[in-house]
Amino acid sequence: MEKNTTALILIILGLIVLFFPLLGVIPLSLITGFVVLFLGIGLIFAGIDDMSESVGMGILAIILGIIALILGFGFILVPGLFSWLVGFVIWIVGILLIIAGIVGIISKTGGSRWNGVVALIIGLLYIIIGNLVSDPRILGALIGLWLLVTGIIMLFIKE
Repeated sequence: MEKNTTALILIILGLIVLFFPLLGVIPLSLITGFVVLFLGIGLIFAGIDDMSESVGMGILAIILGIIALILGFGFILVPGLFSWLVGFVIWIVGILLIIAGIVGIISKTGGSRWNGVVALIIGLLYIIIGNLVSDPRILGALIGLWLLVTGIIMLFIKE
């Protein structure tokens, strides 16, 4: 994809996330719960079917299915479980942004270096704000800001 097209897509996505940071977050616990629940049911049936070929793989699939069932019901019935998982995801997203930032800074091109600096700063802010405030609107706005700034840098810094 052409660099300018990618930059414009990032800018548009950044603006959408900035204006609607909770887009999809509100029903996420229920939807995730049902998806994980169905995954668990599928794994249990696949495990039962696999028992004829490999008992070990069948038992593993059944155990994973039971774990998925418990998590699925947990996400649906206990919102705190989902909140804990989201808290864990805050660390994952922040670390991924920090790693992307370090890789961008180390790279040889000028635009990637500035994108790396932005990603590194946003990643650190994401972890700090995520642990202190835990407001999904603010976290969504940070991701939107990262997308927007990265798109603008890609658009205006020529390599």
